[in-house]
Parts: sequence; C-alpha cells; structure tokens
Amino acid sequence: MKHTNPQVEQMTSFIVMDVLERANELQKQGIDIIHLEVGEPDFDVPACVAEAAKAAYDRHLTHYTHSLGDPELRREIAAFYLREYGVTVDPDCIVVTSGSSPSILLALMLLCNPDSEVILSNPGYACYRNFVLATQAKPVLVPLSKEYLQYDIEAIRKCVNPHTAAIFINSPMNPTGMLLDEKFLKDVAALGVPVISDEIYHGLVYEGRAHSILEYTDQAFVLNGFSKRFAMTGLRLGYLIAPKSCMRSLQKLQQNLFICASSIAQQAGIVALRQADPDVERMKQIYDERRRYMISRLREMGFEIKVEPQGAFLHFCQRTQIYYRLLSFCIRCSRKCTCRHHSRYRLWNGRRKICSLLLCEFAGEYQRRTGPYQSVSFSLRLLISSVAASYSSSVTRTDTEGAI
Repeated sequence: MKHTNPQVEQMTSFIVMDVLERANELQKQGIDIIHLEVGEPDFDVPACVAEAAKAAYDRHLTHYTHSLGDPELRREIAAFYLREYGVTVDPDCIVVTSGSSPSILLALMLLCNPDSEVILSNPGYACYRNFVLATQAKPVLVPLSKEYLQYDIEAIRKCVNPHTAAIFINSPMNPTGMLLDEKFLKDVAALGVPVISDEIYHGLVYEGRAHSILEYTDQAFVLNGFSKRFAMTGLRLGYLIAPKSCMRSLQKLQQNLFICASSIAQQAGIVALRQADPDVERMKQIYDERRRYMISRLREMGFEIKVEPQGAFLHFCQRTQIYYRLLSFCIRCSRKCTCRHHSRYRLWNGRRKICSLLLCEFAGEYQRRTGPYQSVSFSLRLLISSVAASYSSSVTRTDTEGAI
C-alpha cells in the first residue's frame, strides 16, 4: 500500500532500534551480545523507584490519570526546576508524557504548519528531523562548529525567516556531549523565535553546569524526562513544560493522541524526584570514570578528540578509516554466525567471545551529511576501546571488504 503522506517516505528508520531489535534476536538464539547501540543507562532503576512502582500496583493505581499528568507529579517537577535552576514553573504548565518523544511531537504539532521550518543542529539527534517531517514542516540543518562542536548563534540567525516555527536546542548535546553555554542560551532566547530545549541529559553532567532555557525566558518549550537521569528508559516517562497560553491546545493534543501517561510510571516518577538523587550521583560517578577512560584509550588508539564531552554518555571523535572497517565488521556480525578466524566470533585469541558487535551510532544519518566525525556511546557494559583494540588486532581487511 502506498503511503498517502509523502512526508513518511522522507523519514528514516531509527537505526538504533533496528540494530537493538536485531541484536535481541541474536541474543535469544544464545549468541553473546555486547550492546553498543542504544543510548540508555546500563543500570537498573533505583530501588526506591522499583518499590514505588510495585506499591502503585498494590494500591490499584492502574487507571487513567489527569491528561496533563498526576497533579502530585507535576508539583514535584515544578519543585525540581526551582531547586535545580532557581526558576518558578506553574504545575499547570506541565504535560506529563509517555517518555520525552511524545513531548517533541506535541510541541511541534502545536507550532508547525505545512510551510513551517524548524532549525536543527547538524549533527544532532537523528529523530528530531523525522518529528519535524511528521508535522509536514521542513528541517533546516545548521552545522555545529568543527572546532568546538557548538551551535553558532550567527549561523542560526542567518537561517531565521518568517517561516521559522522553532529552534531546537539540546544540552548536553546528542551526539557531542557538549553543554550549551549561558551566552548562547541568552542569545537564542532573544531571537524572538520559539525555542524547544531538550534537557533530557541534565543530571548527567561531569564538567560545568547545565542551564535550563527557562532561566532566560518563560516562553520556551522544555523537554525532559526520567529515562537518562534516573535510568528509567523502559518506564517511558517524560514531560513538556510550555507557556501558559499554549496549555489548553497541548492538552487537547495530549487527550486525543495519548490520553495520559502510565499511572504506574507516574507514581515511580514522584519517588524518583524525592528520593533517587543519591542513586543519580552514584551512576554519574561511574559514567565519569568511563568517560575519562574512554578519552584516554581512544586517543591512544589514534582517534582525534578535539573537545572532551562534558555530559551525557556520548563521545564524538574522528577516525574515518577505523569507522568504515568497524561498520563493515558490525554488519557482517549481525548477518552471520560464522567467522574465518574463530567460530561464533571468538576474538582475543579465543579467550573471550563476541558474537555480534553492533555499533549503531556509527550508522546514523548525520554521519553521512557531516563527513568524518562519528559518535560512540560510552555508557557500555564493556568499553568500546577494549573491543576496538581487540578487533583491530584480530580481523584482517579481507574480513570487512564487501560487507556493506
């Protein structure tokens, strides 16, 4: 059947999920998988969060909530923003959603018309572009500076025109891990164009301090959630903070498209905001140890790191030759279960077994548009530096030729 909406034909799949799903299929076959594809914490949810979810079931809190979200949770979110950023948020200006992705869709559906344009960073989170296309708007890509991997306010200013419906920002940025500084946030808030600020990686910052766009304007749209900070990816809980004048329209969209977020997840979110900060600090310390180790090992391996990531669990580095060899190898691993060197991909002289090495971040759409820069998640059960070093010494060029 042919799609009636041509925008859908322009969309790409979210390759992260394509690779994760293929990896899980292999895992069910008994194949050992090292997951390097999806950007999620490798920690379980904090114990207090798990207990709150169980308690919600026991209390039979399994029914619809208010479409904007449980009022108690919205009050906790408002208290969190006051505590974290010193900004006052009206709980009635918050929409609780099933993860932050619905929040993106709600904001863009509110702001965009078929002739609208939305400014996005390049590189950037691969799904932003598809959300823009879903609202029949046009994504306008603004390259990050190659030297500092930062948004350039002047480059954004040149792209602003009467059709510009929104400017999308993300800090710490996916995929660079860089923070947007105060001056940039002030400048972008002053452009007079609605700003959509994705703050999902706030809380996972190792150098500097993350600032909310709400510190500089109350007319922005803020996306946030519980997936990254609290390791609650599978619970699917996020939220959108929006100007008061937009709330009734957003509520109508929420009611019709999603009704409400999970009642169980919302109860877990309340406890996360109240009790899980020690767990967040513990996870953050481990992420930072991995980050520093990754920086050191990747440089030893010949990767060029122009700027060190300040937050999230992403790394951005340059090594085109290794990139293509790794990508080819990963695709071959995901398709076959034989290897000319060792059965079932036994590497490291047979001491350890890798049955499928899946590096999804290497295959994102933005790499094809931006040249040699590639991003690698370092929130991993096993660090890629060890894997890549072993791969380089164990697999010959013959293994990778013709893999794509």
